[in-house]
Amino acid sequence: MKLHNTLTKRTDTFAPLEAGRARIYSCGPTVYDHIHIGNLSSFIVADTLRRVLAANGFKPHHVMNFTDVDDKTIARSAERYTELEPMEALKRLTGEYSRVFLEDMAAVGNDTAAINFVKATDFIPKMQELVRQLHAAGFAYVADDGVYFSIEAYRKSGKIYGQLTEITAASTGEARIQNDEYDKASAHDFALWKTQKPGEPAWDFELDGKDLKGRPGWHLECSVMSSSQLGQPFDIHTGGIDLIFPHHENEIAQSTADQPEPLYAKFFVHNEHLLVDGKKMSKSLNNFYTLQDIQDKGFDPLAFRLLVLQAHYRSQARFSWENLEAAQNRLNDLRALAALRWQPREVAHDSGTEALRDVPQQLARILSEDLDTPEALAYLSRVTTQLLTVHIEKDMVDHFEAMLQGIDDLLGLDLMMVSDITTAEKDLIARREAARARQDWAESDRLRDELAARGIGLHDHPHGVIWFPRSSPA
Repeated sequence: MKLHNTLTKRTDTFAPLEAGRARIYSCGPTVYDHIHIGNLSSFIVADTLRRVLAANGFKPHHVMNFTDVDDKTIARSAERYTELEPMEALKRLTGEYSRVFLEDMAAVGNDTAAINFVKATDFIPKMQELVRQLHAAGFAYVADDGVYFSIEAYRKSGKIYGQLTEITAASTGEARIQNDEYDKASAHDFALWKTQKPGEPAWDFELDGKDLKGRPGWHLECSVMSSSQLGQPFDIHTGGIDLIFPHHENEIAQSTADQPEPLYAKFFVHNEHLLVDGKKMSKSLNNFYTLQDIQDKGFDPLAFRLLVLQAHYRSQARFSWENLEAAQNRLNDLRALAALRWQPREVAHDSGTEALRDVPQQLARILSEDLDTPEALAYLSRVTTQLLTVHIEKDMVDHFEAMLQGIDDLLGLDLMMVSDITTAEKDLIARREAARARQDWAESDRLRDELAARGIGLHDHPHGVIWFPRSSPA
């Protein structure tokens, strides 16, 4: 299996640090609001990566964090729950949006049961321990408002700051020096621990004889959660390209400063932005959509998954309602394929069980080339066109279902969830076929519309009609 590694700037063959296992850490959401679909696309990529690793015989251990304490969660919880104490307000807000996030993840086909979710606030003692270690080793210093990591000390130790991307004056400019990212002695230096401000939740902490009651910096959280759950080094770190700097670069620095092993994670896999109107989707630009926005327009969340998978993860995907509608049509075609399991024919055809068995294997081979999802979907479209033309035979249903399960395992499209229709709906289809046979097109159209109102679409083929569950924008 091959993956592009931001650390080496190459597409490398993946070999795990421990035979048979793949330890993955994905930077998760900051749970202060609904995530936008640009963030959600990153988690779809991570889910697909885990699926393909499993298909290649690696046993994934996938960890994703909830950032449930930072500047944004503190500010929003104070605004939302003015009647509560700061800590209780923080827990209330982040608990609510953690649940919303998991619902969104499941709706777009991400297997949440396969991920070990961890909360930053559950690891405060371990975070404090790392701060003490870095301070004792000379890589951190105490300031008036917290504890900061010294990039100068890190570089003097012989380690490289800028392993993922070139660090320039422009990339560390004033625009980047804000919130949890930087402060104090150098423009590069970043907060490991921030002392409490009025009205903020805080944890007791003493260092160098000073009372530093407060909370962790953003970068520190991921370093501690990843190493605590996966060990260090681990195999793969995922995230959007906007996390390369400063977040992932700072994770590497603070995680390896006091360690003889300079490696934090063997692979860094970064996905490109989802664009809207040619710009990165973000809340700061107010050009974002949530999954609820998509559903409110009548689109299926899995259509959004397909929109993401139609672009390679290292290419900028373009969101538009027209592109989403095309993805919805593609989803309808795939569901028509899945519905064939309920409509087998008696007549034998040339399509054999061996060909069905080959489909998931071929998909896995394609996806193993740096998650080539566009080519995988193109191949699946060819398979769909062929099978919708010839149908399947009754004695092929078991093999066909195994093929669908294999597709679901790799792409997360829930094709095996397509269920049979009712006897009454089948009767409507039979009546429409009778109307078509006598060329009563008005009645045929009326029955088609009635079926569409029930969420059932029809494909007319030489071998007969194929029904399928359909979704379309309202």
